Amino acid sequence: MSKELVISPRSERVREELADAAAWGSYAAELRQVLGMAIEKSGADLLEVGELLVSEPLSDRYPGVRNGAEVPPPQAIDLVEGMAAGRGPYCRLSTSGRLQIESGWDGAVHLYTTRAVAADLAGFPGQSVILQWRDATPEPTEISKPVDAVADEGFWATVAEASERFTLLCERWAHGAHGCRWFRVTRENTAELARLMRPRSLVCVATEPELRPRPELLEDDFTAFVAPLLPGELAHRAYPGGADTLTEVTDEGFSLMLADRVMGDWCAVVPDSDGTARAQWESPGEPCSDS
Repeated sequence: MSKELVISPRSERVREELADAAAWGSYAAELRQVLGMAIEKSGADLLEVGELLVSEPLSDRYPGVRNGAEVPPPQAIDLVEGMAAGRGPYCRLSTSGRLQIESGWDGAVHLYTTRAVAADLAGFPGQSVILQWRDATPEPTEISKPVDAVADEGFWATVAEASERFTLLCERWAHGAHGCRWFRVTRENTAELARLMRPRSLVCVATEPELRPRPELLEDDFTAFVAPLLPGELAHRAYPGGADTLTEVTDEGFSLMLADRVMGDWCAVVPDSDGTARAQWESPGEPCSDS
């Protein structure tokens, strides 16, 4: 892929108001046409989801969407339109070596493709879209402190041993406030939780963490929980960027708090079905260890 196509709204009002603009429908229709042509000419039967960001609860329109999932062109185009409209979820869609699609700002979409596909799309007669081409390749994802450990049988055996004490587990399956699930782990449910983890998720474990609400936690990212914390999946709410007061949290029924940085001490990446861990995750705190 050596060409980048930026698809953006011709209307300034659409760029400012996105889906709230009266002319959004015209832009969205042409955007979908360009995307459909690019996908077809790239020979992409399926596109892989990556770098998933879920800032709102995932809609029922996108069942099975996760990092590493392969989606058909109609669903891929729906995802791209949602990103352009500012609704999300946000992700990278790609088919190896031929096509990569990412969202930009102000309703724009960035599409990396080959010179041959670029030549085919150059003459698109759009009235509501602007197509801008340049020579460029996708920028690689930079991970300064990657998680190298794999959530394999050895990892889960150690989790089972640790669960003799009070243990919490976070599965981060996407970036964003709604991209994780929390569990209380016991020796009895460890095997079940291992089966529930989605490939390419980041799994982080904490044993006997401090959960007492404290003002100093408000200044950083934290997660709040509803007591009591029974074995299994837990009700929680993420507070990215912290909160102003403790009452802001407790008035919502959350009586326990955990600093997100605590979960960086023991992490691993869930492998694909062939046992290979293909996802890259930044360590959420201190460098990860085996225990």
